[in-house]
Amino acid sequence: MYLKKPPWAEELLSSSSSPSSSSSSSSSSASSLSSSSSSSAALVVDLVKSLNKERLYREFTLTLTTALRNASAEFSFVRSKGLSTLLKFASSLSESDYMVELFQETQTLAHLQVVPVLFANSLAPSDSYSVQTLDHNSDDDSTKVTSPPTDNEVTLALCVLEGCCLLDRGSRTLAHQHMAIKKLIGLLSSGGINQQAACLDAFAALMLDSPENQKEFERSHGVRQIAQLAKTRNIDEKVRIKSAEFLLLLVGNLLPSTKFTHSLEYEEEREEGLKMESLQDDILEVLGEEIASLLWAVGQLGSFDSQKKQPSLQFQAQHLVDSLDSQLW
Repeated sequence: MYLKKPPWAEELLSSSSSPSSSSSSSSSSASSLSSSSSSSAALVVDLVKSLNKERLYREFTLTLTTALRNASAEFSFVRSKGLSTLLKFASSLSESDYMVELFQETQTLAHLQVVPVLFANSLAPSDSYSVQTLDHNSDDDSTKVTSPPTDNEVTLALCVLEGCCLLDRGSRTLAHQHMAIKKLIGLLSSGGINQQAACLDAFAALMLDSPENQKEFERSHGVRQIAQLAKTRNIDEKVRIKSAEFLLLLVGNLLPSTKFTHSLEYEEEREEGLKMESLQDDILEVLGEEIASLLWAVGQLGSFDSQKKQPSLQFQAQHLVDSLDSQLW
């Protein structure tokens, strides 16, 4: 969100920062004017800051409201336009902590929440879309043309979902209420290459510090499907690498080192290990003991969530895929 600063703000701030030069004729009067000048300058600065915040909030909510209205439209191309705006909007928020806080504040208001709009439209079940003929003689306002989403629209919606979940913990909770994990697992099996890649990114954002989504992912055996994608050779290379990256992030950041290292030192780790045992079993069953041990060894080296470690994550994911290919020969 890139907003130009209003000219009146610059003028007021510049004028308030320079004390009056005409008061320099008398040293006694200059000292008395100095205190009043600094007091009035502080008031002007506070006024400008207050006006800027009010203006920013209005622009913020206007942009969000317009984008959400387009994202709820009947036609796919209009929804895609709204989703593109939301994606650019979310990307720009990370530049300012205040903007992130403002976004989190707006997501507590039902009419400005992004996640419900995504699942009510672009990520809605396929049977909820219909192409009907408008009956102008009918008084039924619910009769309308609703076109199904294109692949591009679904991909955009998944990217917006990822951004919202990364910025706002409440959005992860809202996503859980809309059964996000189950719906994304369905898209992962039926979607195209771009949708599958976007699903994998969204999974990581949904499960970030979210026990409810982690448990749903475990109950749905999502890791089994992702491991299968990484293992299948006729799957697009981009999706296989993304799947391997997700598995490395899952092992390095979520699962305890219990199944393959057999070292439990604390009672908390033992309880966590039992809770995540089904995820470990799925990895072991799909990938085999050799690859699962390799995955665990690499994942337990440390977290891959920082930008400095991103090249290392990609390298290790490629190595994991190559190891799977060599095992299949």
